[in-house]
Amino acid sequence: MKIGIPRALIYWKRPYFWESFFENLGFEVLLSPKTNKEIVEIGVKISDPETCFSNKVYFGHLKWLEGKCDLIFVPRLKRKGNFEYCPKFFGLPDLTKILVKTEILTETFDEKKKKFEESLVKLGKKLRKDKKEVEIAFQKALLKEKEIKEKQEKETLEKLNSNLKKIVLISHPYNLYDEYVNLRIKDRLEKLGVVPISIEEIPTLNIEHLTLNLEHPQFHWEFAKEIMEKINEVLKYKINGAIEISSFACGCDAVLKEFVEKKFKESKIPFLHLIIDEHTGEAGFQTRLEAFVDTIP
Repeated sequence: MKIGIPRALIYWKRPYFWESFFENLGFEVLLSPKTNKEIVEIGVKISDPETCFSNKVYFGHLKWLEGKCDLIFVPRLKRKGNFEYCPKFFGLPDLTKILVKTEILTETFDEKKKKFEESLVKLGKKLRKDKKEVEIAFQKALLKEKEIKEKQEKETLEKLNSNLKKIVLISHPYNLYDEYVNLRIKDRLEKLGVVPISIEEIPTLNIEHLTLNLEHPQFHWEFAKEIMEKINEVLKYKINGAIEISSFACGCDAVLKEFVEKKFKESKIPFLHLIIDEHTGEAGFQTRLEAFVDTIP
């Protein structure tokens, strides 16, 4: 049996974990290719105008997988601990059942009600795998994920402690890791002589109550909580600039952006907010980056 996974949006919440998990259970995994012009055009075509750019990209990946696998995996992500995922994540399995004919494999992950491992066991039952098989596959996937994360964090710490000019990139992982979506921003910044650092790779203490003493509202979104925690951590180092990347029509980012910008301005660190969508032009994007880099000390 072949299980397809769209390489967009929720995939980047735990990259490498899901394909490793299913492979350890003995299934063949088909990842959709890296985002390209054709995939984005397909996603835009089947989306309504109110859909955020990130979801349009996801729909394009979904359609690419249609007919190429037996099942397409689309989890329903609701809460991580006491913090909610983006509301758009809740309805993805329902939307995908409308958009593609291939059968959808899904399970609800609401860690406030049930441990992640327990939801995995329920998912395994749908694939006729027992609890022991799921636990073994989970531990192997978890180990691989941990190794990759530790390597990324080690490299990030080396960059943070360097004497080079550093710009921290703030966004959701599906914007930071998708080079087509972010117009290869890391490469562009490196060519301009600065070191780009993804906020996702900043190591922090994984403590639920860590946000209690922070000078911002207690966001109920898990990504807002994580981003604000990581910003407080990165501000302990010498940072020359910060760039926040938002997908067009992202309602959550419209609120969070004000608090992110305030944190950097209070520390007198230059800040740039970029909005990306299917119409973003490379020339204008490059010009804004060049002008911003010229302003940083």
